[in-house]
Amino acid sequence: MTRAYRMGARAEAAKNTGERILSAALERFTAAHFDEVTLDSIADHAGVTVQTVIRRFGSKEDLVSAVAQSQLEEVAEQRGRAPVGDISGAVANLVDHYEEFGNIAMHLLRQETRVEALAEVTANGKRFHDQWVRTVFAPWLDQLEGVARERRHAQLVTVCDVYSWHLLRQHRGLSRRQTELALKELLEGVLS
Repeated sequence: MTRAYRMGARAEAAKNTGERILSAALERFTAAHFDEVTLDSIADHAGVTVQTVIRRFGSKEDLVSAVAQSQLEEVAEQRGRAPVGDISGAVANLVDHYEEFGNIAMHLLRQETRVEALAEVTANGKRFHDQWVRTVFAPWLDQLEGVARERRHAQLVTVCDVYSWHLLRQHRGLSRRQTELALKELLEGVLS
């Protein structure tokens, strides 16, 4: 009984250590450029040694992948709540997501051409977004075929992209509400 308890406690401690490392890595990778982040800084922030980070996750690049994987479930669950065929509901879901993760996504996208590990993360995000658009706007896309369908899909991906949110919210300084209205009007124009 005592041995089983100790093994359970060790497993729980190992799980907590892994979560602390992932949390520290997420914070560092989203606050600084990849080249500026060191395993030392992640280990220090997580309260562990560099050897522990390496033993658990491998290289800095492997840690990027682990952080992305740890966030994927939360993102998929949140984005998965978007109602199919409902423009207002889809926009609200999308803006909720971008308000939380949009600046992080932009930070990663600015680095994707020079950091292979980040390019993988952003490529996965683009594939996820592409599929989200196909699902949420299926009632409109399913009415079209061939090149017309692909053009409409490309238009919807573009309007719903993080860059569109970023331009409206950050560059143009629109409020969240006005950003939602602008995206809704753009989508209605595409879908009319």
